[in-house]
Amino acid sequence: MNVADAGASVEQRAALLLQLRRAGVQNLAVMRAIETAPRELFAPHKFKDLARRDIALPIGCGQTMPSAAELARALEALAPQPQHRVLEVGAGSGYATTALARLAREVATFERFETLAIEAERRLAALSIANARVLFADGLAPSRSLGSFERMILHVAVEEPPQALLDLLAPDGVMIFGRLAPAAPGERRRARLMRLELAGGAARERDLGPCRLAPALAGVASAL
Repeated sequence: MNVADAGASVEQRAALLLQLRRAGVQNLAVMRAIETAPRELFAPHKFKDLARRDIALPIGCGQTMPSAAELARALEALAPQPQHRVLEVGAGSGYATTALARLAREVATFERFETLAIEAERRLAALSIANARVLFADGLAPSRSLGSFERMILHVAVEEPPQALLDLLAPDGVMIFGRLAPAAPGERRRARLMRLELAGGAARERDLGPCRLAPALAGVASAL
């Protein structure tokens, strides 16, 4: 790396950290995980010049990759710890999975589009990430054989968290998901980012504000 490239890299990292600070992110571990999962490694080639901007990017199969600030906001609320197992619904490009792998002991990430699952797995291997696995399967209906998870994050919006996921959430576990809000006829349904925490056998929810998560689709895609 020459001097000019090194200077640009430092400036890019500083700009990224400023984006996260402006979004209200304070957790240093989350900020570091986001910093070491550069979005340009996960963005399609034609969008690489936009990867450092605080916007969502298309990644194929009609899906999007969250901005760094959106992801950091969700991960800070999720609060994964080094001893935790994390279940992720919606691997997408593998961007969020990579950040999660920096924060948790193990990550099982589901992707309903086979093309995206293959590409995400390839990126994780290229980054030598050994504690995350990509499953081409319906993340809304995981097998009980996977065991329990202390943390879950859904990159989709649902009316209510699927029971199949709640059954795998460990006692005192935390789930981050989008909840679809009611909409008037003809209007697009919007979503709110929610934090669900199990405590003493009861579920407590906290509304974290509006989010851009799309409605969940059940099953795996028949094409792509």
